[in-house]
Amino acid sequence: MRFTKQLLLVCFITSLFSTAQNNKISLEDIWSGTFRTERMDALHSMNNGQQYSVLNFDRTSGSTTIDVYDYKTLNKEKTLVNSANLEAVKYFTDYTFSDDESQILLATDVESIFRRSTLGKYFIYDTKTKQLELVAEEKIQEPTFSPDGTKLAYGYNNNLFVKDLKTGNTQQITFDGEKNKIINGITDWVYEEEFGFVRAFEWNAGSDKIAFIRFDETDVPEFSMDVYGQDLYQTQNVFKYPKAGEANAKVSLHIHDLKASQTEEVKVNKTYTDFYIPRIAWTNNPDVLSAQYMNRHQDELDLWFVNAKANTTNLVLEDRDNAYVDVTDNLTFIEDDSFIWTSEKDGYNHIYHYDETGKLINQITKGNWEVTSYYGFDAKNKTIFYQSTENGSINRDVYSIKLNGRDKTRLSANDGTNSAAFSADFSYFIKTFSSATTAPVYTLNNAKNGKQIKLIKDNTALQNKLKEYQMSKKEFSTIAINGNDLNMWMIKPANFDASKSYPLFMFQYSGPGSQSVSNSWNNANDYWYQYLAQKGYIIACVDGRGTGYKGAEFKKVTQKELGKYEVEDQIDAAKKLGAESYIDASRIGIWGWSYGGYMSSNALFKGNDVFKMAIAVAPVTSWRFYDSIYTERYMTTPQENPSGYDENSPINHVDKLKGDFLLIHGTGDDNVHVQNTMRMVEALIQADKQFEWMIYPDKNHGIYGGNTRLHLYKKMTNFIDQTLGDKILP
Repeated sequence: MRFTKQLLLVCFITSLFSTAQNNKISLEDIWSGTFRTERMDALHSMNNGQQYSVLNFDRTSGSTTIDVYDYKTLNKEKTLVNSANLEAVKYFTDYTFSDDESQILLATDVESIFRRSTLGKYFIYDTKTKQLELVAEEKIQEPTFSPDGTKLAYGYNNNLFVKDLKTGNTQQITFDGEKNKIINGITDWVYEEEFGFVRAFEWNAGSDKIAFIRFDETDVPEFSMDVYGQDLYQTQNVFKYPKAGEANAKVSLHIHDLKASQTEEVKVNKTYTDFYIPRIAWTNNPDVLSAQYMNRHQDELDLWFVNAKANTTNLVLEDRDNAYVDVTDNLTFIEDDSFIWTSEKDGYNHIYHYDETGKLINQITKGNWEVTSYYGFDAKNKTIFYQSTENGSINRDVYSIKLNGRDKTRLSANDGTNSAAFSADFSYFIKTFSSATTAPVYTLNNAKNGKQIKLIKDNTALQNKLKEYQMSKKEFSTIAINGNDLNMWMIKPANFDASKSYPLFMFQYSGPGSQSVSNSWNNANDYWYQYLAQKGYIIACVDGRGTGYKGAEFKKVTQKELGKYEVEDQIDAAKKLGAESYIDASRIGIWGWSYGGYMSSNALFKGNDVFKMAIAVAPVTSWRFYDSIYTERYMTTPQENPSGYDENSPINHVDKLKGDFLLIHGTGDDNVHVQNTMRMVEALIQADKQFEWMIYPDKNHGIYGGNTRLHLYKKMTNFIDQTLGDKILP
């Protein structure tokens, strides 16, 4: 009797364990937030280097607070501002300190314009007097404190304004701004998207001068998108969008002197035609502005020092490349007026130190690996902090190194993806670590040696929850294709049987300098791949030529031929994987989004004897339809390189379609316009090719909102099941 009870108990426990391992992921789980990770709130390191502030939202009261915490103890020290105590502000969504932290700019009623740009109502909160002041009655852009905290500059209706915070008076400093014609101090669409910034004005250290870029969009062609909305008649969103080879905005650099109430245009000692100004920044000298000028081909980048007092310009540095020069935010000025710069000039992205005249002092980092993030310079200890791929291209580690290139120290210990947020005085950093097997872990670390001081937050609860589900391992490896060992991951069904044959579904993005194979924690798509693996699919991802973090030569081999080598690598990788006994070579599919959709379309058309199906979401279908800065960086102009554009654009290969094709786009996509899909559809129709497609009204490049994502992934899953999964046995 006792034996029987023990046996029943063992069976019961075994059954529970088995059940716990066999829960199936559903699409609803993925898009309802079931597997959402705990994350650190965005923090601001206080000037003292010992405390940080965090924006907290109280869901019960609907109010927001800015709370200050101690780095060492992680205890809350005080609340700087609580919207519950502010009559004019129910809640705020972002905040910015003045340099001395006595004033806080609070953002309310913020609405998006494009990817990065916003409009909002802003208030200034004085931490000493507890008084609140509205900056302007109108919604404004990019309000920015002067370094001395006495003034605030902002953009409104394409012009620049400065508010005196002592008197409350507002002065307009530009007057020619006009929609779709002239923009002062705020970037146009293509600068915002491709150079990655919106605020095109900068205060000098003396708080008496503002440098700004002026954009003359008059000759830039307009693009319009119908907005269907909920009204009886649709409206149109009309904006300036320079496609490849078309007119860009004419840019000019200006400096406004607040004391003299005078604006002067900067004229450098070199003639430029059809050029970019992708970065401006004042040096430590309040009279000296740095400005980066770049030719339209983007293979020549010049760093200028502009002396506003002496009205002189000096060309300090020339960065040149046979393909293109990357624009970064890494320029750092040191007290002696020397500066730190990053460049790929030795074949890998590394850190360099130059004197104030542009003479190279030394190359700080060296090796066949990439610096992937520059965190900053600790002037007191003459130490630079950065992230790199020194421990393998799919991993990231945090390092410190002296300005002279010595005493390099690895500050992260675990293999995977490590990143850091440093305190203002560089005594501490909050490390974020994750890998394919470890959900994000946040720790407080000593910046001198990297040693962990305290665990802040982890995702143990999520990892325990995932133990209840049938999860497959993400297997990392390399695959030898076209003379290169390409990084790859593969996910197989949990009950994988090498004697069986499985359909293969490939994912890639493949854009220049990108990476899809990384040793990091799951994103939403990874759970979708687990869901597909549960159904009996093998999912694989290969980073081909043109992707990043393996040196400039590997990344830039695609120059003037975007889509040629990348597609060859995906086709040949699929062939090689299809030769494996456990993969059904007659059932191989591929998908991608944006550049990845461009790639999956090309792969299906050009690799019609390899791929049975493809899904393309928001794809570029001809490089002639995409913007000037991105496309010409890699292809020059269509006038100069027509064959490079046309031979590698899927719209010109629709006649090769044999397999099943699903095309998806949002009509509100201001980035990759739905024009790409409409023109592809017409080409397919005229070629008498059958295909499936789905349009999402008013959805942008991300295709989300409400039930949209769930609908999208159900649509794609059903298509996969119909085209690849018809032979999967239960």
